[in-house]
Amino acid sequence: MRTYRELFRVPEFATLFTYSALQVAATTLGSLALGTLVYDRTGSPLLSALSMFGSSFAQVIGATMLLSIADRVPPRAAVTLIGVTFGLSNLALALPGMPLAAAFAIIFGTGLVASVGAGVRWGLLGEILPPEGYLLGRSLFNISVGTMQIIGYAVGGLLVVLLSPRIALVIGGLLCLTGATVARLGLTRRPPRATGRPSVRATWQVNRQLWATPARRTIFLALWVPNGLVVGAEALFVPYARSHAAALFIAAALGMLVGDLTAGRLIPPRLRPRFVTPLRLLLAAPYLLFALPLDAPVAVILVAVASAGYGAGLLLQERLLAITGPEIRGQALGLQSSGTMAMQAVGATLAGLVAQHLPAGAAIAAMGAASLLVSMALTRPLRDHSVQRGSLAEQH
Repeated sequence: MRTYRELFRVPEFATLFTYSALQVAATTLGSLALGTLVYDRTGSPLLSALSMFGSSFAQVIGATMLLSIADRVPPRAAVTLIGVTFGLSNLALALPGMPLAAAFAIIFGTGLVASVGAGVRWGLLGEILPPEGYLLGRSLFNISVGTMQIIGYAVGGLLVVLLSPRIALVIGGLLCLTGATVARLGLTRRPPRATGRPSVRATWQVNRQLWATPARRTIFLALWVPNGLVVGAEALFVPYARSHAAALFIAAALGMLVGDLTAGRLIPPRLRPRFVTPLRLLLAAPYLLFALPLDAPVAVILVAVASAGYGAGLLLQERLLAITGPEIRGQALGLQSSGTMAMQAVGATLAGLVAQHLPAGAAIAAMGAASLLVSMALTRPLRDHSVQRGSLAEQH
């Protein structure tokens, strides 16, 4: 498999792709509407931010307690149920008079569900596509995520202004329910990838197994920490340049699309290992220049160039898949996704704390420097462990 067109010749890929696109659009639209609703009600920027991003912290709990579900339930049923849960949650949050405590309980619950949902979705993608097509498929999914986030924020902003946040939440809920219907009708019934009942103990056992291998542990750290610190830098775009913050966010999304397209479609498989380190360093290095006074166009270009470095994540995920057996791939990919989301929330929080004491530009540069240092520290372990891929894969 070498082209995106070939992916859509697999009927179930088109179904899963549509489901994911609808869910991303609904989540983006709904988070903007919810953040606006909470801010209008409380006047608290902190509560508004937590309503939009706080569910990422719940994914840490889900990753340590619930991830065994990802490989131990029928994928079609799980995907459908997750879509229905997100849809009903959005509809519930749109109810007038919803107590704030109840709203945050729902937000926390959706974070737990999301921690399992990523493992189910990416594990299923690994079943639908042959091994050589997985990276190409993830590349297209990532491009779709960036595109649907741009559309979701744009449409959500219009709905909030022209109609109301509650109506935007209802529309988000209906999109999730539509995605669940698409999944139920378009996916094939499959048995679970692993035997046994899902449990906290089973989650811990597999997580320990995943974490015990130095090669996998290094890949997890490389996927979580540098990216999370860069997201912290992005979280400061509004205080850095309120008048053109939207341009910076769009530049980040477009740069990510280019990076994913390059990593997933343009780099030949035999050359991919050579691009892991350059892309990882590219993700952070341009942010060092934010310590200097920058014109708006220069800042936008730097953000776009840096965000192309997110393509390294695809190459690392391919490496993770190669050294992980099929019976635990869903949990491995779920752990990677939940850890990424959690570190993004940590990075945004850390960046906010740094910006309390430094100018926004200097704080952005500090986050970029921290990300760059971590990436450099992990470069040699990643290179050393890459030679073990074949032997580890044979163990499974």
